[in-house]
Amino acid sequence: MPVRQIERHRTGRTGWLRAAVLGANDGILSTASLVLGVAAANGSRSGVLVAGVAGLVAGTMSMAAGEYVSVHSQKDTEQADLALERAELRTDNSGEHKELAAIYVGRGLDPALAQQVADQLMAHDALGAHSRDELGISETLRARPIQAALTSAASFAVGAAMPLLAAAVLSASSLIPVVCGISLVFLAILGGLAARVGGASVITGAMRVTFWGALAMGLTAGVGALFGAVA
Repeated sequence: MPVRQIERHRTGRTGWLRAAVLGANDGILSTASLVLGVAAANGSRSGVLVAGVAGLVAGTMSMAAGEYVSVHSQKDTEQADLALERAELRTDNSGEHKELAAIYVGRGLDPALAQQVADQLMAHDALGAHSRDELGISETLRARPIQAALTSAASFAVGAAMPLLAAAVLSASSLIPVVCGISLVFLAILGGLAARVGGASVITGAMRVTFWGALAMGLTAGVGALFGAVA
């Protein structure tokens, strides 16, 4: 018989994919908007570049810190739930057997089979069974704060470098339209790629990111032009 290949599911990608997409999207969008806003306010070429570099550094650190704190809070909650589950397994093991069996009954097993499944799984790994089937915590989807922080920081820096490099080589007259156009292209590619990896519609993903990106850059450039005119 041919060996059946192990199915590859996309749920295992959700942690790093979410952090990578969020970081790259924010890097492109925030840096491009910052560059466009300063340029629209009649800022000097050096001022535009300084603002862009400062935005890249600040945004990279902000993304890393924010992602770490956010995901670590999720990890803390998971650890607290697991500690509670360990205590319940020590003090009321029979009750935990019944609770797990009831979960399987709710999923469609008859009571006798559910009890048998619960007994066997708890004999093998009681905490793992309750972690997975009662709390919804699995190794695949478990919170990983360091991985999320590093992924977000790196992807933000890469995303931010794109409009910043464009601004560095462009003339003042072409900076605004070209940076805007390049950034929207990169955002569309990013949105489509993220949708493709996640199994969603590539066109929908690209259009969604492009629309919000264009809106953000347009508003920022408008504010910059307004303050530049007032100043």
